[in-house]
Parts: sequence; C-alpha cells; structure tokens
Amino acid sequence: MVLGILTVAYLTRGSLIRGIIMAIIGLIIGCVGTDLISGRLRFVFGVQEFSDGIGIVPIIMGLFGISEILKNIERPQERPILDTRIKQLFPNREDWKRSIGPIWRGTIIGFLLGVLPGGGAILSSFVSYTIEKKISKHPEEFGEGAIEGVAGPETANNAAVPGAFVPLLALGIPSNVVMAILLGALIIHGVSPGPLLMKNRPDIFFGTIVSMYLGNLMLVILNLPLIGLWVKLLNVPHRLLFPMILLFTLIGSFAANDRVFDIFVMVFFGIVGYVLQKYEYEPAPLVLAFILGPMLETSFRQSMIMANGDLSIFLLRPVSCGAIVFTLGLLLSVGLNVFRGVRKKIGEMSE
Repeated sequence: MVLGILTVAYLTRGSLIRGIIMAIIGLIIGCVGTDLISGRLRFVFGVQEFSDGIGIVPIIMGLFGISEILKNIERPQERPILDTRIKQLFPNREDWKRSIGPIWRGTIIGFLLGVLPGGGAILSSFVSYTIEKKISKHPEEFGEGAIEGVAGPETANNAAVPGAFVPLLALGIPSNVVMAILLGALIIHGVSPGPLLMKNRPDIFFGTIVSMYLGNLMLVILNLPLIGLWVKLLNVPHRLLFPMILLFTLIGSFAANDRVFDIFVMVFFGIVGYVLQKYEYEPAPLVLAFILGPMLETSFRQSMIMANGDLSIFLLRPVSCGAIVFTLGLLLSVGLNVFRGVRKKIGEMSE
C-alpha cells in the first residue's frame, strides 16, 4: 500500500513533493471517522455526520466534476463543432499501434488492483491513466483526446472487475463493497463461494464467467449504433450542459448514502479541486491515499499487534521486504535526480 501510494505520487505531473503532499492530505482525510480498532471518533470536530467517515463518491465528484465546471466557466471559449458523417468506428492500424501497449499495461494493472482489497475500477483507472501520461512521449496530448489516455484506463477498468471475482469465487473473500454485496446475495440464495464452488456449483461459477463475455459483447452491440447519439451531445451549449452535470453530481452524491450532508461535502471538495488545479496539484494521489489509507492503518496496527511492536516483521516477509526495498529505491532515485539538478544549477550559476 505504501509502495502504491508513493508510485502514483511519483508518476504525477510536476514535482514529487507536490504528489507526496496530496497523498498525505488523502491519508489525513481517510482518518476521519471511527477508529476501526479502538472504536473512538477521530477528527470529527463535533460533526456527527463524520462519524462514519467521508464518502468516496462526494470526494471524487467534487474533485473531478464540480472543479471541472468551475474551471471551464472561468475560461469561456467557443467550441467549433465539426459537422461530418461518422465513419471508421473501428480502430485503424495506427490506433492499434498506439493503444496496444496501454491495453496490455491496463489489463495487468486492472487485474492486480482488482484482486487486491480496496482496489477496484476507480483506482485502477487512475493508476493506468497516470502511468500512460508519465511514460508517453507526448504527455501534452492527454486531456485532448489521446487514444492512450482512453485505451489504458478503460482496459484497466474492465480488467479490475474479473480480478475482483478471483478472491470472491476462489476464497469467499470480497475485495470491495460491490463484491461484498454480491457475496451476501449468493449466501442468501444458498451459494457459498469458496474453493469448492467450482465442484459443487459449476453452473454458478461458469455462468458468472460467461456472463462477463456476453456483457461485453452486448455493450459493443448497443454502443456502436448509438455513437451518433453520443456525438450529438457536443452540440449542447455550455449554459445547458453545466447545469445538467451539476444536477447529476448532486443526485449521485445524495443517492450514495441518502444524506444531504454529502452534497455539502461534494461542493467543498469541488472548490478544493478548483484551487488545486489553479496551482497545478493533481488530485489523483489524494484519492488513492484516501482509499488505501484506512486499510494501510489497519494492516499496520494489526502487524504491530502480531509482532508485539517489533518493526522487523516487515523485513522478515519477502513480499513486504521487497516492496520496502523498491520504495526506498524509488525515493533514492528521486533524491539523486534532485541532487543532480541542484548541482547543474550551481554549475550554471558559477559559470
């Protein structure tokens, strides 16, 4: 989890310091609510609605929805609409050449983050987009329709779903809230997910796998004829489009937990996201740290209880030790780059 947070902070646009600052803010926000181990309230400041923590939906809709509306209102501009026939819906050779790498990377990233607890589609999309933007030779094209910025995150988003089914069907362990709800539904119907599911209920096991293929096929069949309809949305004026986006974000924030308080949280983070964009701070590390923060804290405290407070437990296990070594190596490489930059500037000044 530490390695994942630091990696996203490292891959963000701009300096690593800004990425780490955003990650720290996300960790602090993730601590708001009830301590899962001691049961005490933390950082609620007398606000009862904070006792269950801050929802991820209001935060994301505020940071990436409301802030985007505010930014576009600040910079009004004419949108030239290209009036032409829609053709060549399928990718050509150049599109495949540019997107084959992001597709493979997005598949691996999405599947692995889907298997991990708390990963899911949102996190995998953020990580994939950040990686593709960082390694791209033309990062300025991202946000302007670069096919790599679409192929990678969408592939990661799709790959995270079957990845989340692996611990659910094989071990009976849900990796996120959606899988937990599905686990409850299976148990209600007398199905016990676990190692014997394939033997005892092969219809459920293979039916779930086949339904994924059929679902993706139906999406292609439904979406291709409707592309013309989606393109028509470009003709909607900003004065009509922005209120509709605002309405849908309000409905989404309220419907997540049926709380009006979440709407105020969304508006607050919308203003915060707007300020962050003004000063070129990326919100992706904040969201990632907010998602992984509670799990990071719980896992750390459980490890300390198991080891009676001995930190060497993280060095005795090969997986955790390898992640720690990689994290330190990443920090060391960043430090060396900063040191070289400082030496170069000193040399230029002396000359």
